[in-house]
Amino acid sequence: MAIGHQLLRLFALLSLVVAPAVTAAEPVVHGVRLGLHEGKTTRIVVDVSEPVPHRVVLLANPYRVVIELPAVEWRVDPGTAEKRGLVASYRFGQFSSNQARIVLDVTRPVRVSQNFTLGPEIGRGYRLVIDIAETSENQFNAVREIASAPIATPVPGQTPAAVGSAAAAPVPARKPPGAERPARKDARPVIVIDPGHGGIDPGTISATGLYEKNVTLQFGRELKAALEAGGKVRAVLTRERDEFVRLRDRIQVARDANAQLFVSVHADSIKDRTLRGASVYTLSENASDDEAAALAQRENRADVIAGLDLTGESDDVTNILIDLTQRETMNLSARYANILLGEFKKSVPVLRKSHRFAGFAVLKAPDVPSVLVELGYLSNGDDERTLGTRPGRKPYVEALARAIEGYFAEVRAN
Repeated sequence: MAIGHQLLRLFALLSLVVAPAVTAAEPVVHGVRLGLHEGKTTRIVVDVSEPVPHRVVLLANPYRVVIELPAVEWRVDPGTAEKRGLVASYRFGQFSSNQARIVLDVTRPVRVSQNFTLGPEIGRGYRLVIDIAETSENQFNAVREIASAPIATPVPGQTPAAVGSAAAAPVPARKPPGAERPARKDARPVIVIDPGHGGIDPGTISATGLYEKNVTLQFGRELKAALEAGGKVRAVLTRERDEFVRLRDRIQVARDANAQLFVSVHADSIKDRTLRGASVYTLSENASDDEAAALAQRENRADVIAGLDLTGESDDVTNILIDLTQRETMNLSARYANILLGEFKKSVPVLRKSHRFAGFAVLKAPDVPSVLVELGYLSNGDDERTLGTRPGRKPYVEALARAIEGYFAEVRAN
């Protein structure tokens, strides 16, 4: 029996030695709460499973408070956002594969008066606490860079640190889209599929809680799979998970991949809930109607929604995003749009005016033919039910795949 016990102990020790390392799970955010503190101060409390490095950034035009975090798992009810104190609204989500953000829209210039982490108590885990108070425009411009310095996570029981008083490990920087994509020698034409929105930018949210960012991502994956099964083209996604990708980075993915076609996929909303059907947009500095202009303006604000400050861009980047002067690129975009609408009309509902023109930022790469596809409107019950299921999306996927293969065959023939 003694030998048996010794063998059991030996096996137990060996199992500890050879056991594979367990990958640490991402911190979990359980809640984001707003409240009033000591009269005029608005308090933001983030309930988190463990201490996390974070920083606070203040942005203007419009006024926003951005809380940057490492990658986290969100277990927060998205319907809990409400106006409180200086905060008009807020949103949260994954900003990139290794960074998350909480963006708060504030009603006026603010300053960060306190920023600290509370240790766990009975019935509560760790809490990030950020207090903001009203300030003047001059003070806002003077101190917002100080507030954006990384904040140390205090040890439980320590006095809360003053804003910017100590440096913590910085939140990891975002890798450029496509940076990890291996180079491939492949003679097939390349299409870049751009699932609209993502991460902290949900896009349209339907009456039943269906998120546009999820519909477009699922559709993009399904379209890529269909094209790969056909074997005639190579498909690249601008995002492969629920993360935020800046508009300019979506364009850059296409240019880095030497794409011959760029298709951005959306499922927006509209005031007229009876309106349903697919449509295709190509670039024009003058929108085809008021509805197209309003949609383009709303979509082009995606970078502001995510809490980015775009004021420091170089002229080169701005020109790439704004100036499309190559007539051949516009002609090819229109050719694909016409092929796609021909396929759509065979199997899915389309709008009466199904080819539209608008100044979408994602259509402005000067050397990549580009279209934006509105699969339908999540504000319409029939479109929502159709686009919310894989079988419902299948005719749209098949139509797009046929149009893509037909377009490349036609271009090569000419």
